[in-house]
Amino acid sequence: METRNERRLIVLALIVIAIYLSPLFILQENAHIRVHDNLDSNLGWYKVLARSGELFGGIHGVIPQIINGLLPRNAFGTEYSVIVWLYALFPTMVAYGFSQALTRVVAFFGMYLLLKTHLLPGVKWQQLNIATALAFALTPFWPSGMLSTLGMPLALWAFLNMRNGTGSLKDYLVLTFLPLYSSIVLGFFFFLTAMGIFWLVDVVRGKGWNFRFLLSILYMSFIYLLVEYRLVYSFLFKGEPNSRDEYFHAELPFWRAVRLTFKNYILGHTHVMTVHTLFILPATLIAIYFVYSKKLWKQEKVFVFLFAVNFILSLWYAFWFYEGWLPLTKKFHFMDTFNFARYHFLRPLVIYASFALALKIISLQGFSWAKTAKWLAVMQILLLGLFNDEIIYHKKPTVREFYAEELFGEIKEHIGLPQDAYRVASIGIHPVIAQYNGFYTLDTYNNFYPLSYKHQFRKIIEKELAKNKTIRKYFDKWGGRCYIFTAQLGKRYMIKKDSKRHLKDLQLNTAVFKQMGGRYIFSALPIDNAEENQLTLEKVFVSKLSAWKIYLYKTM
Repeated sequence: METRNERRLIVLALIVIAIYLSPLFILQENAHIRVHDNLDSNLGWYKVLARSGELFGGIHGVIPQIINGLLPRNAFGTEYSVIVWLYALFPTMVAYGFSQALTRVVAFFGMYLLLKTHLLPGVKWQQLNIATALAFALTPFWPSGMLSTLGMPLALWAFLNMRNGTGSLKDYLVLTFLPLYSSIVLGFFFFLTAMGIFWLVDVVRGKGWNFRFLLSILYMSFIYLLVEYRLVYSFLFKGEPNSRDEYFHAELPFWRAVRLTFKNYILGHTHVMTVHTLFILPATLIAIYFVYSKKLWKQEKVFVFLFAVNFILSLWYAFWFYEGWLPLTKKFHFMDTFNFARYHFLRPLVIYASFALALKIISLQGFSWAKTAKWLAVMQILLLGLFNDEIIYHKKPTVREFYAEELFGEIKEHIGLPQDAYRVASIGIHPVIAQYNGFYTLDTYNNFYPLSYKHQFRKIIEKELAKNKTIRKYFDKWGGRCYIFTAQLGKRYMIKKDSKRHLKDLQLNTAVFKQMGGRYIFSALPIDNAEENQLTLEKVFVSKLSAWKIYLYKTM
């Protein structure tokens, strides 16, 4: 039963979450949000998909607007995802705000229920549980991951209920809802296999077959297979070679893998940011010291287990890129095309559950230590507040400045042709900007498109790749960013309008560009040797509402 104090603290936590989210709803398109794997990709993809007429496209459907209609519809994921419908039904920033709110509220209650029911039951730990759950809900998660990581505590709560024999309809509702707002490849494949191992260990330890627990794991897996039917089809029925077939990950020497292990363990990863370095890591180290010095191994076996798993996940992540895997990846191709390193996506759950248990251990060491534990929780929440997008990305373009709809509207009017009558590509800015504004692009950011197209596109930038090892390796061994790379700019594709630079000695194969339907290039910088590249400058476009100055070049 909830107590009055518990309800009051929960309401307070929800108010903090609302304040944290408020810039998104107040500023709307004038808000600053994450660019990497967000503005530069997913937000544009949702808009392109919504207006493509292919939302319910068949498994062999394509997206006409991108790479000459060769981008598979399956590259944009399932239509049975709530996030797809948010962007189909609402303006971009309204959908983004709703998505953030839904994810953070579910994350809060999921972690709180997990701690309250299974890890730290009892009125004594209410404040600690709510503080930890609030901190978990404020982590700067990857937006398009939705509940792929932040939904794991809620799923674990439901599974533990099933395991303990207290499961009910509400738990199955949780296991049904989560696949509709998360991705199996961005978190839950790894979580479900972990649950399977958990069940198997119970069997080996003589705790019985526990068919209710097993059935719940199989049930959630089945729901994911239904929701992610496009992914399942693409995996089982491989068609022509795609860009994933040239993704090679096993290349790190041993000592660089060791270094990456500790870097990931201490600092985390951009797609599952936990911001645990300053307060959570010291808290867990202090707690493990008390466990060691007071021989609390049995009493705190769950904490010790999570402490070990946290490091093992970083070790696995780093050594997935170890060159020693190379013989196996050559023999088993799926080891290259599927990113098994993502077991580290379990770390947010592990780290924050460990944090709660660590604070409990510290609190039990005396009055002064109890105060220290409370301050660690408070400082972690305050630190996460400083990681609000509006603070972290205040030097980046706003959403309005990034997509620059007014500016690209002027370009569209200047060209004066139907947008499906010609193809464009960009230099120095992300192709998604043109895509967001309705232009048909030869360049794109997607990790699943025909390999033959990648090879054809490569001919356009072949001479530029030859001059720069970094972009050559980036394109040839991954190719997710099928961009017009230049040796001069390298991997810089956010050149703002105040730049004074010029593109010099550019060498593009414009003939291939034209063969592919390319007619215009949107360049963020002037091209000094445009004529050598068979390009003529049509006009320069600039706007107060845009972060970019666009030099519009047309092929001769």
